[in-house]
Amino acid sequence: MTLQLLHLADLHFGGLADIRQIEALEGMLPDLRPDATVITGDLSQRARHGELQRARAFANLGALSSHGLAWGSLTTTVRDLAVKGHLAKREMERVRQVFADASPDVARVLVVHHNVLRGAISQRMGLSRWRTAQQRIIASGADVVLCGHDHQEAADILGGRVVVSTTGTLCTRSRGGRPSCFNFVTIEPTAVQVTFFRWEAERGKFRPSDTFAFARPQAAERGDAVQVAAH
Repeated sequence: MTLQLLHLADLHFGGLADIRQIEALEGMLPDLRPDATVITGDLSQRARHGELQRARAFANLGALSSHGLAWGSLTTTVRDLAVKGHLAKREMERVRQVFADASPDVARVLVVHHNVLRGAISQRMGLSRWRTAQQRIIASGADVVLCGHDHQEAADILGGRVVVSTTGTLCTRSRGGRPSCFNFVTIEPTAVQVTFFRWEAERGKFRPSDTFAFARPQAAERGDAVQVAAH
């Protein structure tokens, strides 16, 4: 079974949100037709009523936030696991049990707001106890981790086992002046692909850019990423 996820993060409705980009993405949803849309945190800038209303209107188009997601063949946590700077042990034990009980053909997707790999430009980890967090992610049995926070897109593999999709922001504060970006993640029985859709301001639209392919652990002797397309 193939599962396709639209992966967004850091919308920051309020002072930083780029409404032109949001509206362009809304117009793309009927063509993209993802099985689910996952927003890995930071819906609002200041948690004001109007910001949350706009975020809710966007979510009503089919977006599901990182604070609660259980859809079809997608298994994930019931809330963001970034607790006090690390991934809470008790929560990870519960996630591990959920994954263990799931059918073998279920895609095991873990959703965390903070980036779990070091940002290429920021050179920062999103979690203070990142080594512990990485160990718990690997031990959880997850196939894919979706995260954001760093405002720069990335695709990599953790511990030779877990594909990490880190998506960029759709607000005006992108890392290093790079164009805004969202990710489209395709999970197949033997592989995971992550495609970056980058913003072209002069055309007012997002266009597919780099695609990275990873073999899923059960079919791979090692977990190296291969860049398979660049436009």
